[in-house]
Amino acid sequence: MAPADLLSQHRLARPAALVFAALWTAGMLLLRAGEATQALSNFGLSVIALAAGLAALDRARLHGGADRRFWVFLGLAVLFWSAGQMVWTCYESVLGREVPFPSAADGGYLGLPPFAAAAMLSLPLAAPTVAGRVRTLLDGLMVAGSLLLCSWILVLGPVFRSGAEDVLTRTISLAYPIGDVVVITIVCYTWLRSRHAKRRLPVSLPLVGIGLLAFAVSDSGFTFLTTSGLYTSGSAIDLGWFLGFVLILLAALQPYDDQGAGQQPEEVTRPLGNLLPYAAVTVALLTSAAEVLRTSHADVFVSWIRTAIMLLLVVRQVLTLSENQFLTRNLEHRVQERTIELQASRQRFAALVQHSSDVVTVVDPAGTVTYQSRSVERVLGYRPEDLVGRSIYELSPDEEAPALRGALTHAAAEHLRIHTLQTSWRHGSGRLCRVEVTITNLLDNPDVQGLVLNARDVTDRVRLEEQLTEQAFTDSLTGLPNRALFKDRIQHALSRRTTGDATIAVMFMDLDGFKAVNDTLGHSAGDELLVEVAARLRAVVRPGDTVARFGGDEFAILLEEFPTGAYESELASRINDFIREPFDLGAERVHVAASVGIARMDEHARTAEQVLRNADLAMYQAKAAGSGGYVAFRPEMHAGLVERVRLESDLRRAVEREEFVVHYQPMISMRTGDITGVEALLRWQHPERGLIGPNDFVPVAESTGLIRPMGEWILRQACLQTARWQAENPSPTPLRVSVNVSPRQLHHGDLPELVSAVLQESGLAPDRLTLEMTESVLIDNREETLETLTTLHDMGVRLAIDDFGTGYSSLSYLHRFPVDVLKIDRSFVERLSNGGDTALVSTILRLGQSLHIETVAEGIERPQEMLMLRRQGCTTGQGFHFSPPVAAVDLGEMLHEQHRVDAPDERAPA
Repeated sequence: MAPADLLSQHRLARPAALVFAALWTAGMLLLRAGEATQALSNFGLSVIALAAGLAALDRARLHGGADRRFWVFLGLAVLFWSAGQMVWTCYESVLGREVPFPSAADGGYLGLPPFAAAAMLSLPLAAPTVAGRVRTLLDGLMVAGSLLLCSWILVLGPVFRSGAEDVLTRTISLAYPIGDVVVITIVCYTWLRSRHAKRRLPVSLPLVGIGLLAFAVSDSGFTFLTTSGLYTSGSAIDLGWFLGFVLILLAALQPYDDQGAGQQPEEVTRPLGNLLPYAAVTVALLTSAAEVLRTSHADVFVSWIRTAIMLLLVVRQVLTLSENQFLTRNLEHRVQERTIELQASRQRFAALVQHSSDVVTVVDPAGTVTYQSRSVERVLGYRPEDLVGRSIYELSPDEEAPALRGALTHAAAEHLRIHTLQTSWRHGSGRLCRVEVTITNLLDNPDVQGLVLNARDVTDRVRLEEQLTEQAFTDSLTGLPNRALFKDRIQHALSRRTTGDATIAVMFMDLDGFKAVNDTLGHSAGDELLVEVAARLRAVVRPGDTVARFGGDEFAILLEEFPTGAYESELASRINDFIREPFDLGAERVHVAASVGIARMDEHARTAEQVLRNADLAMYQAKAAGSGGYVAFRPEMHAGLVERVRLESDLRRAVEREEFVVHYQPMISMRTGDITGVEALLRWQHPERGLIGPNDFVPVAESTGLIRPMGEWILRQACLQTARWQAENPSPTPLRVSVNVSPRQLHHGDLPELVSAVLQESGLAPDRLTLEMTESVLIDNREETLETLTTLHDMGVRLAIDDFGTGYSSLSYLHRFPVDVLKIDRSFVERLSNGGDTALVSTILRLGQSLHIETVAEGIERPQEMLMLRRQGCTTGQGFHFSPPVAAVDLGEMLHEQHRVDAPDERAPA
């Protein structure tokens, strides 16, 4: 059951217990002595004791550790007594017989004291010090001795002297008062230990303690009355038992605070607990004195107990005096240490103020200096005595004095108000220093009675901030504004734009040929070129226009309030003319051009970001159209950008869902006409747009890096499919498959591992795979690329150069790369049939023959092209004349038909 449920039940049970107690007490007081009173007393005590024991055990389920042990022991103690009372009730009220002595009831009654003592001792209490433990032990012994003395005089003595017939009867008779003394002693001892409790107890100690005390007193009274032959059930002594068990029941039903259980509250001190030992000793001494007066002689046992109590009292007082002396000496020592510490702290504070890097000044509300630290001499060049009595405003320039006066007035308006400002103060040498002043209102502080100014020299920091700001908004090479400042200028231009007719435009420019200058002449020459370009741009624009460098070879120009018409186009043309003029870089003369994009602030661009984006798009259009031109932004350019973004998103989804198919174009032997290989060509099966060719999505895949997972996918599919074709159509000359490889794949060093894994997975021999790459691989000429290609070639994989002859310098690098196949571009093949120049095709074929490299002619579409290529020695052809790219199923049928024709007729005679 949850604690909340138990709490709800306990709230109902406590009133019920109180109602039951009130009804039982009223019945006991109203009924006359007799069997009815005996039955009410017997059954009431049985019920209340049973309820208290069960409630204590139920409460134990909410606790753990020592807290649970307390409730278990307490519950068992009360249940033992309840069992004894039930036996008594059975004898007296059910059977109507006199209860024998001793009987089983005594076994139940006597079970309460040991379990109750164990419960009280299991409470998680601890004295804070060794002296505290000794003092608590002495207090407990004093209480125990006092209780034993009283019990001996009132109960134990008469019982001992009663002269019982046998040892068992006398032992049981003495066990009752001894157990009561033990219970009372343990309760008092627990109370004394709880004076310095360090944690919240799992029980209301007053309820349980008073309940056990009430029980013990009634129990001792029962023993005394029984020994005297005066006890009958239903007498007033039963009220003590009943009250004790009602209090224990209420303690068990007390609401459980699971939030506070186990917490470490502040130390709880109980002044009444300190007086308890003295009260017990006083009662014992008064009891023994009354007994002496009554009997006119002193019992030997009483004398010894009194002597022991006196000795304990003396020892306790000596211990208390010693502890007080120790505390006094310790307190004096701590006061002395604290005094020394305060003096040192005061001296340390004075030294820190005098030698601080901050200038500490105290002024009155009028600004007159009342105190000045010596650090002012080091920071501002004044002696402290020169400033005391003068106005603080004398340090400020005339134009900044009002700001300082306002800050002092603001700080003086509220106690402890803190105000900070940055201002200028004159140095003793006459120069101005930037200072940061923190003003604290301590006018109400009797030790200060002024406004405290903490000033520090921040001149170097302010100068550095200005330099950093300049660097943050200025290009360090050319001195032009950078991108951040240029965008800020656009924002200011927009804020100044009062009418819709005001014209604002941005020109975005990129140098054509700058990379070649860097690569050939070095970065120093490139930097010099950029500086010269910046100077020419400043010269060609109006003084009010902003020229900025965005980084690299990108420049931008902001035009404001320019004439209507074609002003931007005319300016772009003049810029191109200026940039085309040669640049003299040392001993070299270089030529570059500029691609310029133009965008206006109009309905298509209402923010700085939008107009920059539009100018950037127009610049790329100009660069694509050819070097040294300009293009004005058109809305369809942005639509193309949106389409590209959408295509990129769809392409990412296509890679995840594998929305691709592979088509294969056969490669034909020019000598036999057989299919000797196939080229794997990727197609995108778009769910909405249908089959899309590679020219529409491969550039996007290249720029986004998606070409790598796409290349891995087509490589695996092509090798698996080729291996299946070979198994279905065995041939003396196994089929080869060509797969295109992107430069991005080659630039990653894991390509050989990928190819090896795919070949192993498919079972295809390495020499059956040809990897095709463009001439840009040769022009790139990276050592990493050469190492990757060499590793692939050593594995047995064939390497082919696609579109050979369209590059700039591939022939000069051909000897460095392990190339097996040259594929002649279709643009050269077309010239064979339309009367064009065929010299380049012949040169490539002779080059392949001399280098023992296979040549493959692409784009063969006419019979005469095939015949001319075959006569010139071309080994393999590919094109629509033979077959377009087809699906894997269709090419499989073509291979099967070729295998059927080439295979010998098994029915023919040998």
